[in-house]
Amino acid sequence: MSIAIKVENLSKKYIIQHEKKSANYETLSESLIQGGKSIANRIIHPFSQSKNVKQTQEEFWALKDINFEINQGDKVGIIGRNGAGKSTLLKVLSRITEPTSGKIHINGRIASLLEVGTGFHPELTGRENIFLNGAILGMSRQEIKLKFDEIVAFSEVEKFLDTPVKRYSSGMYVRLAFAVAAHLESEILVIDEVLAVGDAEFQKKCLGKMNDVSKTGRTILFVSHNMSAIQEICTTLAVLEEGGVVYQNSVVSGVNEYLKTSVSLVGAVDFVNTEISAAQFSRFEAQNLEGKITPRFMSGDAMVFKASVDVNEVIRNPVFSLRLSDENSVNVITWRSNDYVMEPLPKRLSSNFTVVVSASDLYLLNGVYDVSISFLDGKEVLDVKLKFHQIEISPSIPNEEFHSITKEKSSNSLVYSPAQWEVIF
Repeated sequence: MSIAIKVENLSKKYIIQHEKKSANYETLSESLIQGGKSIANRIIHPFSQSKNVKQTQEEFWALKDINFEINQGDKVGIIGRNGAGKSTLLKVLSRITEPTSGKIHINGRIASLLEVGTGFHPELTGRENIFLNGAILGMSRQEIKLKFDEIVAFSEVEKFLDTPVKRYSSGMYVRLAFAVAAHLESEILVIDEVLAVGDAEFQKKCLGKMNDVSKTGRTILFVSHNMSAIQEICTTLAVLEEGGVVYQNSVVSGVNEYLKTSVSLVGAVDFVNTEISAAQFSRFEAQNLEGKITPRFMSGDAMVFKASVDVNEVIRNPVFSLRLSDENSVNVITWRSNDYVMEPLPKRLSSNFTVVVSASDLYLLNGVYDVSISFLDGKEVLDVKLKFHQIEISPSIPNEEFHSITKEKSSNSLVYSPAQWEVIF
């Protein structure tokens, strides 16, 4: 059997810049004066550092000395904790990111779906982006035309086909992007956890399509936290830990072993951002009502979630959302700042802030729940952290009494619970 992908001693290093600035607030006039002084100082002393800015560097190895082979037609699931290097590995294999060292041998064309709207030009229409993506994959215009109707039918965006994709919702982005990647004739299909953005019906449709694709002999690499989907689609499994492959064998035994050791719960997460965007999350905390950072709650307990955001540009229409999903990736509850039942975020944000979501009377069944957060400017996704954190719920009342608890459906969730919003600058 021929080899589709061979990786030898693959490593990827990022240099993370840390910049500490003075936290003093300034008026507009003071900012203008200080800006003028900074320009003058740079002209007079071009190599001097600003007194109120300190920069440090830190090496971060997202991947370290990875070796593996994938045969043509293999369906490989890739799992691991957040920060293990899964997404970085797929970006390197897809030639989106250059490796620091090592060799990669790829036999065939790769179609990738790694992030919402990857490879799309926001100013182009859905129709134009289908042809653009096909061209990037090395396909002729005639080949794309033959698949065009199938792509449009699967994506269900025919009504908006001639609308610029910058006006698409994240769900529409994902549907079209997946349709293009799955229907074009590439030998290797690479899918990241981005499918979690879609609704349950679309996820089911995508898994069905991936099953169909796998039967044609194409190679599939599938990153997911959904263990049932991994076991349904994949024939082999790779487990990543701290940038290295620690397991590569059968799916069932690998998943069982991973689940035994993966639930290492913490109450707070600091994010390592290797690229600068208009706004990005810097820290997340889960707290109880007394302010103690904890990942463990009793069913019905008050929960407080804090998400800190670093703002690098003016955000004119900020939207924040927080989602809890169960072990089967079913969306249990979503809080969005632009829901009519919630207090909206300020219409304009230009400085770092923290969103505080306080929920009470949230009677969840006992188990472990994944946390996902996103921050948008209107419909433009600025930062998304999918299933980056987990909380554990223990029962506080007998399960048979749960039928008496009123559960309303809101925001495409299975459970509705009101929450109080607060923004701290």
